[in-house]
Amino acid sequence: MIDLREINFLRANLKEINLERANLEKIDLTGVNLRETNLEGADLDWAILAGANLVGTKLEKANLKGANLQRAHLEGANLEGANLEGANLEGAILERANLFMADLEGSSFEGAILDGANLEEANLREANFRATTLIKADLQEADLKRAELEGANLERANLRETKLQGANLREANLEGTDFIKANLYGANLVKSHLKGANLKEVNLQGTNLFMAKLEGTNLEGANLRGALNLSIDQLSKVRGLYNVKLDEEFLIQLKEEFPFLFKSLKQQFLESQRNLLET
Repeated sequence: MIDLREINFLRANLKEINLERANLEKIDLTGVNLRETNLEGADLDWAILAGANLVGTKLEKANLKGANLQRAHLEGANLEGANLEGANLEGAILERANLFMADLEGSSFEGAILDGANLEEANLREANFRATTLIKADLQEADLKRAELEGANLERANLRETKLQGANLREANLEGTDFIKANLYGANLVKSHLKGANLKEVNLQGTNLFMAKLEGTNLEGANLRGALNLSIDQLSKVRGLYNVKLDEEFLIQLKEEFPFLFKSLKQQFLESQRNLLET
């Protein structure tokens, strides 16, 4: 491993060079140009990379534990399997970045942009995504237990089979988001926007749904037993409740007043087509 810790990189241009497995522990690379540089397996433990240009940079399996990446540019960067535990990525731009299976536990992305980023199977436990943009991001099977997502924009993101137990999604934009088979046990969804979201077979036990917008939401097979601050008015506006698990008080009234909601979406579609042909 090359040891570069004693070198002064102030205003350096390190574009496209090979620093694979280099020792850059605690080094100051503030504002340095590292565009498309090879930092695969490099040790950047507690390094300062604030405002650095890391566009398209190779950082697979790099150690960035506790690193400062505030306002850094990481568009299209490859961070697959990297260790970013406790890292500061506030205000960073990570559009289309690859963070597959990365360790981001306790890291902060507040105000960052991760549109189209790949966070599949990443460890995001207790990470801070407050006011972060994650439009069309892929978070399938990611671990987001107790993550902070208040005010985050996850519109049309892939959250299939994610672990969101105890996560805070207050006032988050979740329109058109895919949550199939996700676990949101005890999550905070107060005033969240779930219009058109797919919550099929999702665990929503103990979630707080106060003033959550559920218009057009698919709740087929979802478990809503013990959900907090849920109302008949909210449930009357969803797209489907086929095979849903609900507290008895809701089931009885909804089946009486909105029986069509308990038909599968396929059945609803076939009946609507039949009605159109008959008119």
